[in-house]
Amino acid sequence: MTEHGTTLEQAELGKGGPLVGVQGLGCMGMSEFYGDTDEAAARETLDAALAAGVTLFDTADVYGRGRNEEFLAPFVAAHRDEITLATKFAIERTDDPQYRGVRNDRGYIREAVEASLRRLGVDVIDLYYMHRRDPAVPFAESVGAMAELVSEGKVRHLGLSEVTGAELREAHAVHPIAALQSEWSLFSRDVERSAVGAAAELGVAFVPYSPLGRGFLTGSFADASAELSQNDFRRHQPRFNGDNAKANAELLVPVREIAAQHGASPAQIALAWVQQRAQVHGLTVVPIPGTRKPGRLLENTGATRITLTQAELDLLEPIAAQVAGNRYPDMSFTSAAREA
Repeated sequence: MTEHGTTLEQAELGKGGPLVGVQGLGCMGMSEFYGDTDEAAARETLDAALAAGVTLFDTADVYGRGRNEEFLAPFVAAHRDEITLATKFAIERTDDPQYRGVRNDRGYIREAVEASLRRLGVDVIDLYYMHRRDPAVPFAESVGAMAELVSEGKVRHLGLSEVTGAELREAHAVHPIAALQSEWSLFSRDVERSAVGAAAELGVAFVPYSPLGRGFLTGSFADASAELSQNDFRRHQPRFNGDNAKANAELLVPVREIAAQHGASPAQIALAWVQQRAQVHGLTVVPIPGTRKPGRLLENTGATRITLTQAELDLLEPIAAQVAGNRYPDMSFTSAAREA
């Protein structure tokens, strides 16, 4: 039982890493990317998450160009000893809204961590991720620079995002990696090619982002360009638009059928599937679905109490292979682009 009286189980992020609730909270959408935001509702969601036993709160310096970290600062200050705070560096933005660069060099890492510490109002970051890999920078150099931050007491544990199994092994040989964060859902399973197996082998926890397929798996929208606001970045993702979206919506039929059998929502079934990857692959799995609404937060955490049968898992198994469209317009930023 947590201090708030919930029964949300806990899991360890890596060997000797922090204990966190088996479901975390992705905070990206509280600042941008998913249309207009409601700060008051977002703050209620943070409080509801902690009350439900969620203790891993995930942000990044790129979300809102620092605004998401600043938004979280008061919540972090009020609950510093109760939560595990994760943030990320590596994606560089400028005044050009279309620009996205990737920086992994030592100087940039040191600048980034100081800026995040300042915005978050903390002396140490619990889990510090490399958000994306720049293959032009030797991996050992980047991870070595991150390890220096641990030695200096600025960071407690290291994480990586969107790396292959071979890259994870290379990094782990330089300094222990607590968690690997990559997209993993009923719609996105490319991480199972090598990253999942490597994480299981090394004792690295897996933190799936977008476990609800950026909302598509919930059935909340069927065609991004037709239904979502102009400032919602899902309008530019191939699998959520046009003929791809129409084809992918048909793949949700078994998800809805299984949800009806459990008296659950499609979102809960999608999350239960991700949670059960822990047993399937023999590793710790802590998904971080994002939401800005307290009701959705409680719905999401409720998925931790659902166990899918093997027959249900078999019905869901073929979905990912049938998905139409990539998860990003430019897949070069992902680990899938570097898989052998």
